[in-house]
Amino acid sequence: MTENPSVLLLEDSLPQATIFKQYLKDEAINLSHAETGEAAKQFIAATPPQLILLDLVLPDMDGREVLEWMQQENISTTVVVLTAHSSVDTAVDVMRIGAEDFLEKPVSASRLKTTVRNLLEKNRLQNLVENLQDTFDRRHYHGFIGSSLPMQAVYRIIDAAAPSKASIFITGESGTGKEVCAEAIHKQGSRAEQPFVAINCAAIPRELMESEIFGHVKGAFTGAVTQREGAASRAHGGTLFLDEIGEMDIELQTKLLRFVQTGSFQKVGGTRLEEVDVRFISATNRDPLEAVKSGDLREDLYYRLHVVPIHLPPLRERRDDIMAIARNFLVSYTKEEDKHFKAFSAEVEGIFCDYNWPGNVRQLINVVRNIVVLHDHKTVLPMHLPAPLNLDMRAPESVNSIPSTPVESVDKAPDISSIRPLAIVERELIENAIKSCHGNVPRAAALLEVSPSTIYRKKQAWEKTS
Repeated sequence: MTENPSVLLLEDSLPQATIFKQYLKDEAINLSHAETGEAAKQFIAATPPQLILLDLVLPDMDGREVLEWMQQENISTTVVVLTAHSSVDTAVDVMRIGAEDFLEKPVSASRLKTTVRNLLEKNRLQNLVENLQDTFDRRHYHGFIGSSLPMQAVYRIIDAAAPSKASIFITGESGTGKEVCAEAIHKQGSRAEQPFVAINCAAIPRELMESEIFGHVKGAFTGAVTQREGAASRAHGGTLFLDEIGEMDIELQTKLLRFVQTGSFQKVGGTRLEEVDVRFISATNRDPLEAVKSGDLREDLYYRLHVVPIHLPPLRERRDDIMAIARNFLVSYTKEEDKHFKAFSAEVEGIFCDYNWPGNVRQLINVVRNIVVLHDHKTVLPMHLPAPLNLDMRAPESVNSIPSTPVESVDKAPDISSIRPLAIVERELIENAIKSCHGNVPRAAALLEVSPSTIYRKKQAWEKTS
């Protein structure tokens, strides 16, 4: 059962406090009372209430001091000021230092109850939104960085699939973070405390791959001077991640299929059947169905591993995340290399957002590291960019000189007939910026110091009303 919200009444007059308590006696709240500012501060510090009804005139201090103390202590409780000494200046002053509402005594029962109900409901909804944002609007998720809609969809699939033992098949271009995704699934699931073992099927010679997965016994082949545990044994209880599964030798895929089906295998050169409990995650940067068609991937193995598919979008399809990733690694590498970079210039942000990033996140990370290693400055400038991004520096001269708009006429004190709606002026400014950037929305957004998604939303709204 949900606990009733806590409300603190700070009122030094006992008759007045009794009246307020009577007004609120039928409300679903836990009402406490303090007569002095010091007593209220002790109560708030121990158990911050959801709402405070604050009298400005107290025996030991001014009510403003309580508000100022709450600001200093970063206590975000909602405050309603109750006072018989009302004035516009007083109202403005207490609202400035954190009060949510201002009621002049004498306060009617209906007015007080309505104010309390509305503010507590507002708090409840705000907390609900914040909790939903924490769950569904994540900017960081295990090793991922990004709050774009495509990534939110990926996070939700991981949330749903991680607790299961079902095999997961990850697709996505090179550099999109397939191993990061596999680790996120492992960490989010019930096997998080068990081993996570990754094998890149494209990086290991085919003649060694079987031994790498299943291990070998001593003397199994030339050079096998000792017995060796394979990835399957090391991953027991945890997760086995097979990256670039389509590059595995087709004959070995037959043995892998048997292992996936039964959970048992034999070491190379061995005769004893061993059993392990592993969760399979596979990945490829190719179209898996094309690999099946071409004979590079067994169809029965594909369908055995392809239970829950996850596709990682390329960076060009999640442009809103580009600068968040870049800033994160700029801070990290600047600290690591003991440099002085603090931010990216607007022009560099425009170039980053406009570039297609064929190498995806891995390429972006490498570019940021290149900049930090080879240069030192407070701001990343176009001159710091490596190839091929420095080829994008040839922006039109007009990019840095957005045509003037009627906004500039504000200083000339125009007559009232020349004043136009702000929405129209804003639209003209944005459209002029896009035109000056030859249709390059990310670059225009960087120069206007807004998110590209903001401009895209506005353009969509304009199209609906036109």
